[in-house]
Amino acid sequence: MEIRQLRYFLTVAEELHFGRAAERLHIVQSAVSQQLRRLERELGTELFARSTRVVRLTEAGDRLLPYAREMLALQARAREAIDELRAERAATVRLGTSSGLGARLDALLAAFDRRAGHAQLELVAGSTEERLAKVRAGDLDATLLRGERTDSGLEFLPLWQDALMAALPARHELAARESVELSGLAGMPLRLSPHSRNPALHDLVMRSCREAGFEPVQGPEFTNAQDTLAAIGYGKPSWTVFYAPHADQLPVPGVVFRPLAGPAPVMRAYLAVRTGPPGVGLRALIEACYEAAEDDTPQGPSDGSGADGP
Repeated sequence: MEIRQLRYFLTVAEELHFGRAAERLHIVQSAVSQQLRRLERELGTELFARSTRVVRLTEAGDRLLPYAREMLALQARAREAIDELRAERAATVRLGTSSGLGARLDALLAAFDRRAGHAQLELVAGSTEERLAKVRAGDLDATLLRGERTDSGLEFLPLWQDALMAALPARHELAARESVELSGLAGMPLRLSPHSRNPALHDLVMRSCREAGFEPVQGPEFTNAQDTLAAIGYGKPSWTVFYAPHADQLPVPGVVFRPLAGPAPVMRAYLAVRTGPPGVGLRALIEACYEAAEDDTPQGPSDGSGADGP
């Protein structure tokens, strides 16, 4: 039994006329008759009572009719599902991101390329609030961000953790150590983005300093990586933080990067998505993010210029 034969059967059953059915099907009448005869032979019974004037369904035809409709409807739904899948795979997935993700982003892009078929990944920059607003509005499929938060209508999927490192003058006595106790930085001005620009990082650094027993001296605001690191290297002694290990990829004369201890602050990264089942492209992105998070080595510091930076 072929889908084509069921379609011919249903059309004749609706028209009760072979000629009109053939016109609807855009084929010759003899082809309709031939296929229906084959179907009747396969089923071992006549489906239509034919005469020179009248065509009507037999009892067997009446029995077959609802099943033919159901099977053709199933075929249509199956085709729609495949068409939707093809469209999703060919679509563009828009991901909000910030600068300075480093090797994490490289791993994510490679994993997405392996999983997403023909789908393309478009990276969109902006402040954290701008990116979250675009996810809520459907203008972004997802966004990466750092720091735990809640937001109605959004789901936050935990990904990797990034450790913080101190950037301090190479001439400072602490630069000779393999790691730096936070308490040792108590008297040195801290260059940090304001709370309004990056509340998650600001709160983490301030909380860690207080756990170490001091309130940090606020130095000039962190502007961008180039200017801030130049000021640390050649200006009055000060310090800031970067996510490890990308700091090793920022060779700046006069500046060293050292792991922090006592405590050793780490920042969790998240993928924010709208609630509800993801499409094929977004599902590939989520799986790619989880794959990039499998490496427990902290990676991808911010360069300080974006909303997720120092």
